[in-house]
This record gives sequence, structure tokens and C-alpha cells, in this order.
Amino acid sequence: MTTLSPTLAESRVGSGHSRWVIAGLTGRKAVRSGALWGYVFGIVVASSALGYAATYKTQAARDHLAATFGDNSGIDALIGRAHDVQTVAGFTAWRSLGVLGIVGAVWGVLASTRLLRGEEEAGRWELLLAGRTTRRSAAAKGLLGLAAGAGVLYAITAVVAVAIGRSGRVGIDAPSALFLALALVVSAVVFLTVGGLASQLAATRRRAAAYGGVAIGVSFTLRLVADSSASLGWLRWTTPLGWAENLRPLSGSDPVALLPIAGLCAVCVTAALLCAGRRDMGASIVPDRFEAPAHLALLGGTLGLATRLSRASVLGWLASIGGAGLITGFIAKAAGGALTGSASARHALARLGASGTGPRVFLGVTLLMAALLVGLLVSSQVAAIRSSEATGQLDHLLVRPVPRMRWFASGFGLVALGAVLGGVLVGLCAWLGQASQHAGVPFASLVDAGLNVVPPALCVLGVGALAFGVWPRATVVATYSVLVWSFLLDLVGGIVGLNHWLLDTSLFHQIAAAPAETPNWPTNAVMLAVAVVAAVAGAVGFARRDLAGE
Repeated sequence: MTTLSPTLAESRVGSGHSRWVIAGLTGRKAVRSGALWGYVFGIVVASSALGYAATYKTQAARDHLAATFGDNSGIDALIGRAHDVQTVAGFTAWRSLGVLGIVGAVWGVLASTRLLRGEEEAGRWELLLAGRTTRRSAAAKGLLGLAAGAGVLYAITAVVAVAIGRSGRVGIDAPSALFLALALVVSAVVFLTVGGLASQLAATRRRAAAYGGVAIGVSFTLRLVADSSASLGWLRWTTPLGWAENLRPLSGSDPVALLPIAGLCAVCVTAALLCAGRRDMGASIVPDRFEAPAHLALLGGTLGLATRLSRASVLGWLASIGGAGLITGFIAKAAGGALTGSASARHALARLGASGTGPRVFLGVTLLMAALLVGLLVSSQVAAIRSSEATGQLDHLLVRPVPRMRWFASGFGLVALGAVLGGVLVGLCAWLGQASQHAGVPFASLVDAGLNVVPPALCVLGVGALAFGVWPRATVVATYSVLVWSFLLDLVGGIVGLNHWLLDTSLFHQIAAAPAETPNWPTNAVMLAVAVVAAVAGAVGFARRDLAGE
């Protein structure tokens, strides 16, 4: 075998190829993630278009659907303003953009903070910056790698959209399909740059992700308020999620909304590069409290340590969940009143599992979003647990007399407690919101409805615990995949009528639409049993395996 001499090796490391190492490493990871989510985006577009065409075959049926969702402030607030939903193209754009806008934003923040601040926090960038690379240049190449991931996300989504559009039942021309794909991924691109800036501001990956999460929450709240009333529609121009909606793909496309999107991306990238040049490796623009007084509370055991590490993130998620419940309850009376006067609305929502009229049926459908938020709380904490092992932090605990089973039970048990608190909180806040409008839904019904969203999240936790114990490197992918699959399948399948065998694979499809329906406690008990069995199997696997890095 031929080997390079030290001098020749050094010359090659200093060559042009080495200057692109950071872009290549970041790009490879971003491309893999972008490709995976590109397929998810494609599945949502395809299922929305083909399912709508197969389910609503007559114009009368499509007009009934448009009457249901075309002018309902409650549905508009949660999903976005509906345009031309009596057509395949209009429905596909509305359903896809309403779901994938927020999914893309979450992916953008998590991917950018993981591949920028996360890699730096783990110490891997120190070796690369020891060469002929400045901090600002390294940040620029990291952002370039993220751009490659966004490009793959767009490419796969566009290919699927164009292919589906060529179907005779769909009939979307190629330029329109390409613009639809662009509208679907712009929120992901915007929040990739937001996460890139947060990675320069924050001292840790977890804090950077929290900054990005706050940006998503504010953006979603502004978009929700804007779509809750025609008189507040101007607020859509104040939020990235509103800009994506203003593009109006397949229903009077308006490329003007691309201008603020491009402007915000440019501002975030420029600010991130300026910040990168002003700080040292491992430091941050917003300084960490290295000289803060020592606080030793809760450090006497594994449960206390897990609480200290996760409390800020969990409290942030609980605040988001409570806010969503409060807003949902606040608009329940108005939205439920619109449903009461529409027979087509009642029929369409019955397909989603909610029968009846008024605020109860609206809350029964919209609390699905609360179930997603509780599931995201669980998934984010499972990812944090896996990160503590992957970055070597867990080594420092387990070299001491800390039983593995106790550490596992403390970490995952605390996440389960957070999920239960999230369910109770969303029910309580929804009751407060609807009570302020005198909607008349009893307190006990909404508490039950809040607890009803917990079993799917605990099932997701069980899957994450099992993957952590048996195949640790697949923990994050497995956890988020089960959650996203369940949510998208239930949301899309409830409208277009997918095969019931396929729908049964969704965890969210297994829960009743409380408070419109009485919670199905036996089914919930089965999900809890599955979660416990999976978690126990994961604990046994973790006790027997070696620790695994990235």
C-alpha cells in the first residue's frame, strides 16, 4: 500500500480540498436529513392530491368540502386560510402547506443547531479550525452545507409534486408544482438560517434550539391570530409562516412574498457570519453564566440531575402547550357555531372522528394539535437523553457508582411525567379559554380530553426508549419518525379516507376525539401497556450494551 510522506500529506491538507472539509461534513449530514424529510414532504403532497381526487369525485362533494373549510375561522386559524379547496390543486396546497410549514420550521431549527452549535459543542470543530480556516469562514461553509440539505429537501419534494401533478386525476402543470414545492420548503430554509444565527448567539446546542423554538412559537402565534379573522389578515406579513401562506401556491400564486423571505434569510446569514468572527471557539455572543454562584439543589441523585438538565426545555414546551390550549379554547365557541350551521361541516368532521356540533366537536378535532405538541415534548427530551450519551457526558456519571437502570428510569420517567403534565395543562388551559367565551364545555370533560392526548406521546416515548436501549444511533430518527408518521397519517387520512388498515398504524388515530367523544380508556390502556413493555425492553438492552458515540 502506498503511503503519503508527512510533507506531501500536509500539502494536501493545506490544499483547496481541505478548505471545503467543513462544508462537506455538514453537507453530508444535512443531505441525509433533507432527503429523509423530502420523502415525508412528498408523501404528504401525494396523499393529499390523490386522496382528495379519489374521495371527492363529484363537484357537489367538493363544494360541500369548500363550504366546510373555506370560511371557518377556527379551522383557518389552526391550518391556514383556505383558497379554492373545491379543486384538487387548491386542497393540496392548503393541506400540504398547513402541515408542512410548521414541520419544516422545526426541522430547520433542529438540523442547523445540531450541525453547527452541536458539532462545535462536541469539540469536533476545534480540529478543523486548527488548520487554515477562520471562524467566519467555517461558519460560512457550515451554512453552505445546510443549504445543500435544503436543496435536496426541495428537489425530492419537487420531483414528487411534478410526478403527482401529471396524473390525470390531479392535473397540476409542472411550473405550478415546482412553485408549490418552493412554498412548502421556504419555512424550512428560513428557520435553517434562524437556527444558524441562534447557534452563534447561544452557548449550548440545547439553548440554541430553545431560541429557535421561541422564534417558531412567535411566528406560529402571529400566523394563527392573522388567520383567525379577515380584519387581521395583514399580520401574515409579520411572520415567516405567514409569508409562506401568502405565496398562495396553486391558487393565484404571488411570488412577491418571496422578497421578505429572502430578506430575512440574508439578514440571519449576515448576522451569523458577523457573530462568528467576533467570538472564540466554544464561546457565544450571549455569554453563559460561568461565574454564577453554585446551586447544588437537586444534585443529590440521578432524578435530581435529570430535572436540572431538562427543566428549562420542558418548561418551555409546557408553556407552548398551555398557550395552544388557551387559544384553541378561546376560539372554540366561534368556530363551533359555524360548524353547527353547516351539515357538510358536520359530515366532514365526522370523518375525523368527531361527531356532534358546537365547541365540543371543534375542540375534539383541534386537540390533535395538542397531542402533537406533547409528542414533540417527548421526542425532544429523548433526543436530549441520547445526546448526553453521544457527546460523552454520560461517561462521567457511569464511571461512578451510578446504576444504569436507575439513570435510565430517572431520565425516561421524568419525560413521562412531563407528558402527563402537558396533557393536564392543555385541558386546563382549553377550559379557561372556552370559559372566558362562555362556550359551556364542562371542566371534567376537558381535563379528560387533555389526559386523552397523553397515551400516544407515551407510546412514542416507549419507542424512543426501546431504540435507545437496542440501537442507540437510531434513537432520534425512530422517535420522530413514529410521531410524524402518526400525525400526518391521521390528519391527511381523516380528510381523504385512507384504508383503515393504514390508518390503524397511526397512534393518534387510536384516540377518541374528546371532548366531542368519550375517551376510549381501554384503547388508551393498551397503548400505555405497549409503552411500558417497550421501555422495559429498552432498559434491559441499555444495561447490557456498551456506550455508543455519534
